[in-house]
Amino acid sequence: MSDPIVTTTEGAVRGSVDGDVRRFLAIPYAAPPQGPGRFGPPVPHRPWADVRDATEPGPTAPQPDRGGFGALDMSPFFGPGWVRGDDYLSVNVWAPREAERSPVMVFVHGGGFVSGSNRAALYDGSAFARDGVVLVTVNYRLGIPGFLDVPGAPRNRGLLDVVAALRWVQRNIAAFGGDPDNVTVFGQSAGATIVTGLLATPEADGLFRRAIAQSGNGLRTFSPEQAARVTSAAAAALGVEPSGLVDVDDERLVEIMPALSGLDLRTADRLDPLVGLVPFSLVLDQQPVESRLSGVDLLVGSNAEEGNLYLAPSGALANSTAADVRELAARVHRDPDALVAAYRARMPEASHGEVRSAILGDAMFGVGSRRLAEAHGNAHVYEFAHRSSAVDGQLGAAHGVELPFVFDLLDRPELRGAKALLGPAKPPAALAEEMHSAWISFARTGDPGWPRFGRDGTIRRFDAVSTTTEARDLPGW
Repeated sequence: MSDPIVTTTEGAVRGSVDGDVRRFLAIPYAAPPQGPGRFGPPVPHRPWADVRDATEPGPTAPQPDRGGFGALDMSPFFGPGWVRGDDYLSVNVWAPREAERSPVMVFVHGGGFVSGSNRAALYDGSAFARDGVVLVTVNYRLGIPGFLDVPGAPRNRGLLDVVAALRWVQRNIAAFGGDPDNVTVFGQSAGATIVTGLLATPEADGLFRRAIAQSGNGLRTFSPEQAARVTSAAAAALGVEPSGLVDVDDERLVEIMPALSGLDLRTADRLDPLVGLVPFSLVLDQQPVESRLSGVDLLVGSNAEEGNLYLAPSGALANSTAADVRELAARVHRDPDALVAAYRARMPEASHGEVRSAILGDAMFGVGSRRLAEAHGNAHVYEFAHRSSAVDGQLGAAHGVELPFVFDLLDRPELRGAKALLGPAKPPAALAEEMHSAWISFARTGDPGWPRFGRDGTIRRFDAVSTTTEARDLPGW
């Protein structure tokens, strides 16, 4: 079969074919954010006359190199870093060769609002297209241009980019064989938090029918006061007034990112949203769980040992002390001693590191996911519990480990090995088939295959040992 050509509203694009899967890379959905436009809303891309090549990966948003994970190689999650180029507000599309009104899934990548791209190995959409879905992955503005609250600029510009990408999907996805009336937006980590923001964004109404939030948080957005602290720190690091940030070039904006790590954002009425690990989030007057929620189908969940990602690779899981546990609890809870006591009662044999990981994971992901399901009132909820054998078996069911199972990518070599996300042990293919199929079933029908959360708190627990449907409480929150 010759290279496929699809005509979009901005111009024609030429993709490639691999078996029964068509692939189109780096299709712009908005104009390049240049100059003052880096801090403005996304605007339409200028049409092109010639057929645009869509066979090679495109540029990515400006971002710092992302390390800090010690013995674990997270490059399949973060991708190649900053690949310079203007047209980085783009989408990748994977589609069945014979697609016709197929369900559409739009993925928003994670990376702590400061890094990542749709070029990451974990977001290859071939398995979705193989199984009858048109899969779209989105790049959006990151860091200071994407999420810093700058005077005179619209807030949450990275989220506005995702809204623009969803509008592109509505205009164009039928040309790729997708059904614009059956769009599911899903994201992981920061991408999942963006999804929760979309649920509370009027401009996103009607752009998608279903939503999946993997390890996001409907309770950890920044208040304007907290965001102002980050803005002040960024301006001070650059030696400019906050209003002058728009005139600083991307190289300098990326260069000063380390100066923003570790900020304490506790205020009189809010706790530290992301415990100093990430200096950016959505900026909202109300948390997503407290504001309007669109009438869409929702699938939401988290991993059983989310916090291990931030502790195990550096050795902190083994070396944590009681003081470390107490310090973390004080950043995330009004009564830290009661919180620690509740986790100790639930985990009487656990080490300090295991208790620290459990509190960290619930604070950043578990509690917000649960509250989002409760606020929505009609959601399906899951917990991913399969333990990766990476980092000498300590990584476990950490943040991000579910992604290769959702995308059905267990055979990717960069995901296997002692320093890789899945570890050296053979991962369970049946679990990947089950999760991947559940996500597709939800996108097709709104039913992933288990009962809604409801009053009894029903949760589907995904584990290679046994997949069960049960209820689980969160202690102390």
